[in-house]
Amino acid sequence: MAHKYVIRVTAGPDYDLSSHIEVPVNSAEPVHIASDLVDADLCVRVQSYRGLPRGAPKSSPYFDAEPHRDNGDQYSIAMRFQLKRPPTVPDQPLTNGEEEEEEDGGGEAAADEAGLAEDGEEEEKKKKTEADTEEQRPAGVLGTDLQFGNDLDHPIRDRLPPGFGTAMNIVKWWIDPGLEGDPYADAPYLYGPALSSFNVVHVGEGEQDEARGGLWFEEGGDEAGAEWRRRIGAPEDARQRMKWALKAENKEKWTWEYGRTYGVDFFNPYIDFNDFALRLPGFNLPIIKYWDGQGLRYAASYVFFLLLALLLVFRFTRHHATHYLRNCALRDCFSNKRNNSYKL
Repeated sequence: MAHKYVIRVTAGPDYDLSSHIEVPVNSAEPVHIASDLVDADLCVRVQSYRGLPRGAPKSSPYFDAEPHRDNGDQYSIAMRFQLKRPPTVPDQPLTNGEEEEEEDGGGEAAADEAGLAEDGEEEEKKKKTEADTEEQRPAGVLGTDLQFGNDLDHPIRDRLPPGFGTAMNIVKWWIDPGLEGDPYADAPYLYGPALSSFNVVHVGEGEQDEARGGLWFEEGGDEAGAEWRRRIGAPEDARQRMKWALKAENKEKWTWEYGRTYGVDFFNPYIDFNDFALRLPGFNLPIIKYWDGQGLRYAASYVFFLLLALLLVFRFTRHHATHYLRNCALRDCFSNKRNNSYKL
C-alpha cells in the first residue's frame, strides 16, 4: 500500500500551510525560514526518498558519513537558527535575581543583628550566588521552555493499533525519556525539551559541507560557545548532554539566547519514510495502515511565551493526485495540551 503514496515536505513559521515553502529533500542547499521569532536555515535528508519535488535525490552523502552509516539513520532534520526576542517581552524585565538580592540584603542585616548561626549564613551565601547567576543569565528562552516534537489537529485514538502503548514505552525508555504527551487526546501531541531531544546541539555556526549533505554540526560549539557550555556544566558528549538535560535544574542553567546562532540535528533509524513504517527495537508498525490523512508535523515552540517558532510538515499524497490531501490548520496551537497554561 505504501507504494501508492509519495511525500511532500514543507516548512514555515506557523500552522498556516499556505505560508509554507517546499523543502528540497536531500539537497545540500538549505532553505531559509524567517519570522518575528526566528531566522532559520533548514536541511532535511531522507534515506531512499521517493517524494516531491520530482527528481529529488534518492539519498544524501550525509548518510554515508559517521555516525549515521553505523547508526543506519533513516532521516535527519538539521537547523541553524537564531531566536528573536518576542515583541511582548519587555526590553529590561525585572529578574528573579534582582528581587532576591533586595530581599537578601535585608535578610543579611537581620541575620547580623540577631546573630544567626553559621548554617544560616551559608544559606544566605547560596541565595546570593543564585541571584548573581540570575543577573548574569543572557536574555533568551530557558532550556525548560523551548520544546520540540509532534502534534496533530484531530484525535487518532480510534486508529491506534494494538500494542501502541508498548511502542510508546519503548520510545520513552529507549529513545527519549524526556518526551511527554497524550496520543489519546482530542489534539494528540508528543513533545520534549529541545535540549534533551536533539541528537546534536552546537553553540555556533557549524558547517555548510556539501560533501556531507549540507548543514553539518558537531556536538559542542565554536570557541565562545564551547566555553559557555563548560561554564554551565553542559557535557561535551552528545549522549551525556541529553542525559544531563533530563534534570530540571540543568535545563534551567541553559538559555537559548536571543540573537545567538545555534546548530541542531535530529536523526534516528526508527522512521522509514520509504515504507512509511515505524521500526522500534522489537516493534514494527506500518504507519500507512493506520493513517487518517493528517501530516506528520515537527514543531519547535516557546512554551513560556506560548509561541510557535518553526513548523516542518511531512505530508503524504497519492501518486498522480491533482491536489494534496487536506491538512487542517491548527485551531489553537497551545489548546488542550499542557497544564498550568504551559500548552503546546
